[in-house]
This record gives sequence, C-alpha cells and structure tokens, in this order.
Amino acid sequence: MLLHRILIAFAAALFVTSASVPALAGMGQPSDWQLGFQQSATPVMDNITWFHNLLLYLITAITIFVLALLLIIAVKFNARANPVPSKTTHNTMIEVAWTVIPVLILVVIAVPSFRLLFFQLNIPPADLTVKATGKQWYWSYSYPDNGKFEFDSLMLQDKDRKAGQPRLLAVDNELVVPVNKVVRVQTTATDVIHAFAVPSFGIKIDAIPGRLNETWFKAEREGVYYGQCSELCGKNHAYMPITVRVVSDREFSAWVEDAKKKFAGDISLPVVASAQDRKAD
Repeated sequence: MLLHRILIAFAAALFVTSASVPALAGMGQPSDWQLGFQQSATPVMDNITWFHNLLLYLITAITIFVLALLLIIAVKFNARANPVPSKTTHNTMIEVAWTVIPVLILVVIAVPSFRLLFFQLNIPPADLTVKATGKQWYWSYSYPDNGKFEFDSLMLQDKDRKAGQPRLLAVDNELVVPVNKVVRVQTTATDVIHAFAVPSFGIKIDAIPGRLNETWFKAEREGVYYGQCSELCGKNHAYMPITVRVVSDREFSAWVEDAKKKFAGDISLPVVASAQDRKAD
C-alpha cells in the first residue's frame, strides 16, 4: 500500500508540473530554466502541446505499470519467498492481453497523430503570403501579396540591442504579420539548406535551394515571437534568428505602406550581397 501511494503521488506531481509548464514559460521566447514548450500562440501549437501531454500521460502510466510489475516479481517470486517455482509455461489470457493492449495503445496514439499531421500540412486559404529566403547567415523576407519589396533580417549585436530584446534572437528588421490571419510561409534558400522554425507557432520547415516549401500559422495573440534556423548551415548557423511581430490589422497596413517606401528598390540587393559574402568566404 505504501508503494502504491508513493507511485500515485509521484505521478500526480509529474502531471501537475507538466500541465503548469506552458503557463510559466516566457511568451514567444525561451525563459531561464524552462522545462517544456514555449507558450503556444497558434491552433497548430495548441494541438502539438495537447498531443505531447497525451503521450506524457501514456508513457508515465506504462512506466509506472512496468515498474510495479517488476517490484511485485522481485518481492513475490524471489528464491526466498518462492522456493518452489511454478512450472506453468503458457497462459492464453496473458498472451492475448500483452498483444491486444499495446495495439490499442498504438491506435490511441495514431489517431490524433495523423489528425495533427493533416492539420499541419493542409494549408487553409491564406490571408497573407510571406516568402522567407535563407542565406548564409540571415533571412530575407518578401510579401508577394503586398507589393514588390524585400528586406534582410540580421541579428542585432549586443551593442545595438534595446531593453527587453533577447540576446541572439533580436533582429534589425522583423517579420511583421497581422493577428488572427492565416499566414502562408513559403521558404527557399540561395546557398545551403536552412530551416525556418518558430516554436510558439509550432512550425518548422526546411528552406532548400531551388525548391519552394510552404507551411502556415495563425497567430491568435499580438506580441513578438522568436525562432531560429534549425538546420546546421555553416559556421554562423547559431546567428540567424527569426523575429515575428504580430500586430493589429491597422498597424500591419501602416507598416506595409512604410515598408514599401523604406525597402523600395532593395529587391535585387540581397542576392548580390549573398554572392559577395560567399565569394569572400
């Protein structure tokens, strides 16, 4: 009974901890001593978090069950407690159970897993399209639906960061999108394989030279969200962050008009600069 109570208490503490982790995590960015995912900001990430918690509960229950069986066997069937061992060689019910139960567990895992995959991969009608081009070692963004302008987004050096901007994650030109809108993100690269990933949005997709991949997100809260290139792409792989600022529709419209003026004529510059950087390397 004492062992049973200890196991129940341990499982309850683990479940409470896992459930409280997202609320403690920093919004849109990692926090000190964080355990678990960043706080979700999209329906996709909500589903990923739910599925992760489901798997945590299942594996915890399985681990506790197997541990209990091992302890029972060690205590009840050791040589001292059971000097005359049983000669039973087959048990039909046990063999059926250890075949059927794992199959049922896998079905319980498979159904929401495939549902989540389809939800991630089937892109709904987009309100906005953004093209992200990975380069060594920064990102370039363009807005095909909002005019012919493109801009580079480079990591801020420590001397240029303002209060509240995280080190190695803040950039000079942020990717700006409207809140509660379906944003289709098209990715490609000019040199090597990169990966566009924003944890709070639940997105991660490769940016491959000569190929156009795409994913989507719908940010449900305004704020600033951070990600990084998640594909080892060279010596400065750790220094090409992604910063997404989610704003209201009015703020986004104003930003687009300002961006058309600010980045006018720059659409051909990033490719030239990237080629020069590669030649210098």
